[in-house]
Amino acid sequence: MTGPESLSDLEVVIPTLNAAASLPATLAALPPGVSVIVSDGGSTDGTPDLARAAGCRFVSGPRGRGQQLRRGAEAATRPWRLFLHADTVVSPEGWGAIARHIADPTTPALAASLRLAIDDDAWQARWIERAVALRVRHLGLPYGDQGLLIHRDLYAAIGGYRDLPLMEDVEIMGRLGRDRHTALDGTALTSATRWRRRGWIGQTGLNLTCLALFRLGVPAERITRLYDR
Repeated sequence: MTGPESLSDLEVVIPTLNAAASLPATLAALPPGVSVIVSDGGSTDGTPDLARAAGCRFVSGPRGRGQQLRRGAEAATRPWRLFLHADTVVSPEGWGAIARHIADPTTPALAASLRLAIDDDAWQARWIERAVALRVRHLGLPYGDQGLLIHRDLYAAIGGYRDLPLMEDVEIMGRLGRDRHTALDGTALTSATRWRRRGWIGQTGLNLTCLALFRLGVPAERITRLYDR
């Protein structure tokens, strides 16, 4: 990893809701010097105790990933923020890319995300990873499970996360725009749990349906009911 000193300028914001099973692996992959804010939405499975025991700063409030991310950002004091899901593990190469991005004096006006990896050996996972890479390359649209690295000035300039229960990642990227985003080397390894539960076709189809509905102006609250059904 290069430029580890730059990570002292970074705070990782992790939204949680009953994430005790996945959060330890996410935290264990963090390099020294990184400050962590866990923004909880009412966990009842011991997540708050786990986060505090790991030395994380802890904030809590109503559930809803958009407002949890927003609360975490409001608690952050360092120049850079990495918004990261509680079931996502950043690779060593990813941390190196993050450190280099932060250390580059030209990048505060440029947000970044990592390359998606799914923790399953199925061929369907590789297909989804390639499709996501194409989506990011051609549409400039990473999802939240790829992480979002952003300087506090750029975050403030675009107005930060909205208080949405779902689609908060799509919404903020719409305001950020592809010209203010870059893809980094290194992976964000995310859990395949939702694909295993709904099936590779079922979960992927649901994701695309939710995106289409959001782009058509359907309120995020209605989309959430569909997603959680």
